[in-house]
Amino acid sequence: MLTKARKMFYRARGYYAGSLNGEPFRLDPYHSKFWRKASAGAWEPETFAVLDEYLSPDSDYLDIGAWIGPTVLYGARRARHVWCFEPDPTAFRYLAWNLALNEINNVSAFGVALSDRFGVARMASVRGEPGDSTSSLLHDGTHGSDALTIAWDQFEAANDLSDVSLVKMDIEGAEYFVLPALIAWLKNLRPTLLLSLHAPLLSDQDRLDQTRSLLESLKFYTTILDEKLQPLEVSDMLKPSGLNQYRTILLHR
Repeated sequence: MLTKARKMFYRARGYYAGSLNGEPFRLDPYHSKFWRKASAGAWEPETFAVLDEYLSPDSDYLDIGAWIGPTVLYGARRARHVWCFEPDPTAFRYLAWNLALNEINNVSAFGVALSDRFGVARMASVRGEPGDSTSSLLHDGTHGSDALTIAWDQFEAANDLSDVSLVKMDIEGAEYFVLPALIAWLKNLRPTLLLSLHAPLLSDQDRLDQTRSLLESLKFYTTILDEKLQPLEVSDMLKPSGLNQYRTILLHR
């Protein structure tokens, strides 16, 4: 009853007063459970440490898979400019709301999916709930929605990305076909890459080959760190134990 009353209060007020890594924000009231967890420092503290380390007022940030915006909001306070992508229409509405609640003006938010081509793709959530954090182009269930996709080379050609210091990609398995489109740009500019790998979403027979191929394409990065920002060997990631879990890795020169 108390939880229900709190939610009603937040929604009547129009926002949840929370914080991200100590930074105060006004946050949408429909995700108060998540925002409460994040405000307590219990959501991905390592991610905020990466944002602190690799963003600065004279650098830009690219967030691919923004969800409702926790990393975008925080990144906007650290970077000069943020480009972010969130193709799930429900999540994007909350992302836009959170940006408006905080009067953030240095973010370019796109409700489309980055891909290797322009078109329309079907996407759905692993758990079946629109707008949750597991929506992916790998899933095309009847409960899903159509997402507009734009090619990476189109986006790159239209924007000055020369000062991007950090790229975050968390797109629920779609990294296996989206990231290859960015390889030439990544190799040339060498921004730090915070990459979430979702190998368990691939079929058993494809998991090893696709993960090996993706990591091989990123070998120009000299350092790989794990979720706890500790050194990580590629060989460990290709073991069955590594392929059967979701991983977030940090790659930098």
